[in-house]
Amino acid sequence: MTTQSQSSGLQGWALILGASSGFGGAASLALAKAGMHIFGVHLDRKATMPNVERIISEIKHAGREAVFFNVNASDSEKRCDVLDQMEKILADRGESSAVNVMLHSLAFGTLKPFVALSPKDAITSVQMDMTLGVMAHSLIYWVQELVTRKLMVRGGRVYAMTSSGGRRVWAGYGAVSAAKAALESHIRQLAMELAPMGITANAIRAGVTDTPALRKIPGSQEIVETAMRLNPSGRLTTPEDIAEILVTLSRPETYWMTGNVIGVDGGEDVVAFFISPSTAAGTERSTPA
Repeated sequence: MTTQSQSSGLQGWALILGASSGFGGAASLALAKAGMHIFGVHLDRKATMPNVERIISEIKHAGREAVFFNVNASDSEKRCDVLDQMEKILADRGESSAVNVMLHSLAFGTLKPFVALSPKDAITSVQMDMTLGVMAHSLIYWVQELVTRKLMVRGGRVYAMTSSGGRRVWAGYGAVSAAKAALESHIRQLAMELAPMGITANAIRAGVTDTPALRKIPGSQEIVETAMRLNPSGRLTTPEDIAEILVTLSRPETYWMTGNVIGVDGGEDVVAFFISPSTAAGTERSTPA
């Protein structure tokens, strides 16, 4: 079977923030199979480097280049260093403006309540600022640099990973929820400002997905079980589901789609209370006379 990523014929480079696992890892592989070279930014220790090396190997096996940077994507100095190196690589290849896709998929934040009986158990201003800085505001600064350095021009695609947590509540999830809401707001503003340049910006709202980031949330198993029960498609979302959508959205024909929060969840978000078709078929209903 030929997947969308194998038949799209995309070109140029993709910059993936959070490229070593979850959505970023899957997107790196799918975009490479679709024809793109990959700049990957990730933050990994020795224990998780084998997975990074696997992703790089698979990208190269697809016949594409993989240039990965193991740095903190929200650090301004590191960001400039990475962009300097990207600029040089593209210049050496005679490609002055070749980053056609950017994906922001950074999941690092503090999971603490806003209010607690003991002050030490509540989130601090430093932790709040860090969470929003990494998971939301860093999107702006990377896009600023790509545009001002002319590394992304007309035809570019900017994506940011969000979730339904941006408009829902969960114990200890307040800072991350605020970051997701801010990220979606940033996407709308970027879409307006980038439109005259021919660059689109959209957020991808993934359904509940079993990723390392999800497992860090207190009560994550309950979230998984609820999503499995409610999703009318009968399963969780996978990173590969998201990656295939990103490949599709990165085609030139989607130039008029911008400023959206796009749900990719098998119908999970629209369901408030779900009875399976088989159950519903066997249920007798009385009709008022």
